[in-house]
Amino acid sequence: MPAPSERRIALHVSPAAERAVRGGHPWLFAEAIRQQSFAGKPGDLAVIFDQKRRFLAVGLYDPHSPIRVRLLQAGQPATIDADWFAARLSTAVALRAPLAQTDTTGYRLVHGENDGLPGLVIDRYDQTVVVKLYTTAWLPHLEHVLEGLTAVTPTRRIILRLSRFAQRHPEHLYGLENGQLLAGEPLKGPVIFRENGLRFEVDVVLGQKTGFFLDQRENRARVEQLAAGKRAGGRVLNVFAYTGGFSLYAARGGASRVISTDLSQPTLAAALRNFKLNQDDTAVAACDHEVLMGDAFQVLRQLRQSRRAFDMVVVDPPAFAKRQDEVERALNAYGRLARLALGVLKPGGALVMASCSGQVAAEQFFHTIHQAAENVARPLQEIERTGHPLDHPITYPEGAYLKCLYAIAP
Repeated sequence: MPAPSERRIALHVSPAAERAVRGGHPWLFAEAIRQQSFAGKPGDLAVIFDQKRRFLAVGLYDPHSPIRVRLLQAGQPATIDADWFAARLSTAVALRAPLAQTDTTGYRLVHGENDGLPGLVIDRYDQTVVVKLYTTAWLPHLEHVLEGLTAVTPTRRIILRLSRFAQRHPEHLYGLENGQLLAGEPLKGPVIFRENGLRFEVDVVLGQKTGFFLDQRENRARVEQLAAGKRAGGRVLNVFAYTGGFSLYAARGGASRVISTDLSQPTLAAALRNFKLNQDDTAVAACDHEVLMGDAFQVLRQLRQSRRAFDMVVVDPPAFAKRQDEVERALNAYGRLARLALGVLKPGGALVMASCSGQVAAEQFFHTIHQAAENVARPLQEIERTGHPLDHPITYPEGAYLKCLYAIAP
C-alpha cells in the first residue's frame, strides 16, 4: 500500500460551500470546486481555502466520488499523520466508555462523519474489529488508522469490509478484498459477542453492514421492557427479523411465543442459533420461538387470513429510500406495513415501527404511521419516539437516519 502523498491539493470553492464548511458540514461536493491546483488520486489530502486564501479545512480527496472531499479538520490547520488519527480514535473510544457498564462487547467504535472520520466505520464484536471503508481514499491512510486502533482497543483480529462503491474501483484497492483479514488470528466460525448480557453470533465477512445492526441495541432493550409488561407480553411478531435481535430480547422480557419472519433463510437459521446460545436464561428457554420465511407484506396478510394475533408487533424494515426520488414510495411502503401490522395486533397491543431511511425525515415517518393507523380506525397512543444510540452520534443533519415509534393501538 502506498504511503500518503506529500503533495497537497489546493482547492478554492463556491461561497455556498464555504458557508457549509464553516457550519461544520463534513463533505465538499465536486460541483462546489471552482479552482484546483492539480488532478489528485484517492487519498490525497486536499486543502480548502476561502476567497481570501485563508485555510478553511483539509480532507481526503476522491476523484471518483461526487463527495469529492471528506473533511478531516476544519477551522484550524493540523498535520494529518499517525498522531492525528490516534487522537481522533482515542476520542471516539472514550465516548463509548459507558457501554462497558452494560455487559456489552459489540458496538460501533467509529461512526464515520459523526466521529470526525468521514467514510470510515469501525465496529467492535468482542475482540474482533471490523473496519469498513466507504471510499478508497482511506487506503493510503489505513496503516495509520490500524496503528491508532490497536493502541486504544483490544483486538484479536481486524477484518476489512468495503462498500459497493469502493469495490467498483479495484485499481485503487491494491489487491485488498472485501472480508479480508488484515491482522490477527484467522476466523474459525462465527464471532460471538454480548449485548446487554445476551449472546449473539455475527458473520463479519458476509453479513449485512459489518454483520449486525448495532444501532438498534437500545430499541431492542425497550422491546424487552415492553414484553415484560402485561399489555405486550405473550405473543410477539418480529417482522424483518434478520438474525432475531428483537425476538431474543422479547423472549428474555417474558414473551411466551415469538415469531421471527424474514425473507432470508440463512439469517433465520442464525436467529435459531442465537436462541440456542442463550438457553441458560430461563425466560429465553421457556419461550416458544418460531421462524417463518417469506416476504413481509405477504406474511402479514397470511397471518391475518389465518386469524393469528399478537400482543406486540415489531417492524424494522431495511432502508426503503436511499435517494430523494424514492421518498414517496418509501412512505407508501411504511404506511402499508403499518396497516398490515395493525391487522394482526390485538386491541391494546404494542406496535414498534422503525425506519433507517436517511432520506425520510423523522416527522414524515411518524406522521405516515399515525395516518395509516387512523385510516384503519386504530388511532395510536404514543409511548415513545427514539433516535440514535450513544455509539451512533449525529453531528450534521444528513447523518440522522434512525427513528423508531412505540405505541399502543386500541
